[in-house]
Parts: sequence; C-alpha cells; structure tokens
Amino acid sequence: MSGLFTGMVSVRVPATSANLGPGFDAFGLALSLYDEVAVRATGSGLTIEVTGEGAGEVPRDEKHLVVRALQAALEALGEPAANGLELRCVNRIPHGRGLGSSAAAIVAGVLAAFGLTGTAADPARVLRIADEIEGHPDNVAACVYGGFTIAWRDTGDDAGDGSGGGSRGGSGGGRAVRLEPAAGLSVVAYVPATALATEVARGLLPATVPHGDAATNSGRAALLVTAITSRPDLLLVATEDRLHQSYRAPAMPDSAALVDRLRSAGVPAVVSGAGPTVLAFAPDGGASLPSAPEGWARLALAIDPVGAQVWSGSPE
Repeated sequence: MSGLFTGMVSVRVPATSANLGPGFDAFGLALSLYDEVAVRATGSGLTIEVTGEGAGEVPRDEKHLVVRALQAALEALGEPAANGLELRCVNRIPHGRGLGSSAAAIVAGVLAAFGLTGTAADPARVLRIADEIEGHPDNVAACVYGGFTIAWRDTGDDAGDGSGGGSRGGSGGGRAVRLEPAAGLSVVAYVPATALATEVARGLLPATVPHGDAATNSGRAALLVTAITSRPDLLLVATEDRLHQSYRAPAMPDSAALVDRLRSAGVPAVVSGAGPTVLAFAPDGGASLPSAPEGWARLALAIDPVGAQVWSGSPE
C-alpha cells in the first residue's frame, strides 16, 4: 500500500458561498453545513458508499471527485497512487446549487491524502493543491480556512466564480487571506429544488463590461470587507453587484426575483456562487427573514469558524 496509513482517515468539510455579490472570483464564506468523508487504504479494489445528497447520482468508481482529488493530491505530495480505497461519504451540501459541493469534495480528497501519508496539513499547501484541481480558489479557500476569505491566484489567469470554469494552468496557484466575520453574523440560504448547470451560468457572462460598472463593483467589494468584518449595517449597499448577477438572471429567474424582493425589503441578499441558491445575510440569526418560496428549502446557517478538519479514526 505504498506506505500509506492503514487506519481510517476522516475529514469534515463545510459548505461555502462565493462572490457574495461584488466579490466576484475572490470572496468566500464558510457555512455551518458539512459533508463528512472517511477513507481507508485497502491495497486493492475500490469501495464507495454515499449517503445523503447525490447518493444516486455521483460516480461509484475512479471518477468520484473525492477519489480523483485524493489521487491527484498523492501525486502532488510525491506519493504513488493508492491501489485500493474504501470511501464513505455523508453528503449534506446540495449539489449544483452554488454552495461549494465540488470544492468540499476536492478539499476532502486532498486532506485525506495528507492524512493517509502522515503529512502535516499546512492550509496554504492544501489550498494550492485544491485550487489546481478545482481551477479557481474562491470556494476552496473558504472551505480550507473557514470564516471569510479573499482569494487570488499568483498567475492572474484564473476565470473562477464558483462555477467550475477556472484556469488550471500556471505555476503560482491559489492563495488566500482569512478575515474574522463580525460577531453574530449569520446567513439564510434559500435553496431551490432544481440545480443549475454551471456551464449555462458561466456562458451568460459578457466578455466586457462598462467601465462604470467595474468601478462601482470595485468600491462595493472594498466596502463589503468592512461590512462583513465590522459593519454589518452596511451589508445592503455593500452587496450590490453589477458584474455577474444580472447577466445570469435569465438562467435563474426565480432566484433573481427572490434577490430583488429581499433587497427591496432591506435584506442584503445575493446569488450564492454561480447560483441558483440565494444567500441572505442575517445579523439576528435569520429569525426576521421570510420563509422560503414553495418548493425551496430554507437553511439558517452560522458562519463556520475553522474550515476543513482531518483526523485519524472514524467520524464521531
């Protein structure tokens, strides 16, 4: 088994929301909704057990995203591929809804590789490997670090946005800084029943935008850093976006309409990542926010403070 740890390695990874309005391709927030993964190196064969979200849809072979990320991370760590794996996944993060399910799977696989090789999981190194697999660092940064993150790539050639369409080239890789959200800040995620193909959302973005819109977004993004970390009273104006949400609205008209309704009522609401989930900031834990539209789920979530975690042994 190439010297891999033969016991169980367990990983817990949070959901994430990228963009947060004007922080396109850069901002991420970790949320208190978790997938759990347990991995064991077996020497031969591949056994995958999945419960929860995507149980009847995700691959049960080498194409499973956690397995792909794990094997890629082993290669990045200079280790041979695992010849056999036993994988158990408990999925709670909705798939295809803009809540970072792919980033969570990738980070889980990367951290499992660190655990199986006995390598200390330095967050900066984990991020860079996960970013290379995901193709953009915004969601994986928040998943790794927890809290509120600002991510970028040294090469400057990414095209992320939480939609899975970023560049995979470049030698620099993803980097991030973590900031502490304001005390008591939480969110409500309004999750529709249907997923949105990320390729569709990505394809609606224009090649260029008016200079005035870009300038407005720059100011709002800067303001959003202050709003999230110390001035939640500024969240409504700080979450205004002119770069991506309006262009993607035709692909998710119900989400766009819900964002408009909430914002008109004074609620700081945005599309989560590439959508179609709507994220509303809720300083009061969400008690004052409306119920979900018919057929949607309403998830009141805290901001996860620690990010992904890995340990030896089965989940408790």
